[in-house]
Amino acid sequence: MKIGFFDSGLGGLIILKAVIELMPDFDYVFYGDTANLPYGDKTEKEIFELTKMGIEFLFDRNCSLVIIACNTSSAETLRKIQNDFIPKTYPDRKVLGVIIPTVETVIDSNPKQITILNTKRTAESKKYEFELSKFKPQVPITSIATPTLVPFIEGGRIDEAIKTISELIAKRKITGVVVLGCTHYSVLKNKLAEVCKGKGLQFFAQDEIIPEKLKSYLENHLEIKNELGLNKTRNIFLTKHTNQYDDLIEELLNGKFT
Repeated sequence: MKIGFFDSGLGGLIILKAVIELMPDFDYVFYGDTANLPYGDKTEKEIFELTKMGIEFLFDRNCSLVIIACNTSSAETLRKIQNDFIPKTYPDRKVLGVIIPTVETVIDSNPKQITILNTKRTAESKKYEFELSKFKPQVPITSIATPTLVPFIEGGRIDEAIKTISELIAKRKITGVVVLGCTHYSVLKNKLAEVCKGKGLQFFAQDEIIPEKLKSYLENHLEIKNELGLNKTRNIFLTKHTNQYDDLIEELLNGKFT
């Protein structure tokens, strides 16, 4: 059996790459719904149907565990998939999201102020605020939709994405913890830290969070870990191929583009 990763595009590949670096022996399958990118401007029904289709695709390729490496899907559809879809159709499979692991890590840092940068749909869901306030109800939490960032990143316009965030931080006088609440935004973390050095900001990117959380999950669920294949295979499926993905795909050990 294999570990599956689902996302709408580049962000999920960044998470997968980080997971492989930590746990290289397992077999992985990635499904990127690049034909329908971005998810942040879609309805809840559309997001559910697209996410369900991607999960079924991964289950059909022998994935016993699927990570929804998309904050929008995790916010909008994860509970419905876990509580309704999986028990009825794939009771022996598991699906996990990325928001709860991120919240746990942020809380462990003992933040005094939290700002979440995310897609329009994730911001509207208020999922981050709801989960964070369970642990830190007294901490100010601000969620900001940044809908231009995913198109910038997918188009390789990283400098424009950095400029957008830098200007936002200055305009809103943001301090403290900044959660990059979209897996796409992980690619920005190093430049952001450099540009914002000395401004009292701590950035949390999910490619630094999810690998350790997944490893811990597998150690606590040996019934899943022990059935995973150890052939170091990596299969990557995109619903629409663009040249921006080629370099990152080539970096994946034993990667195979389909």
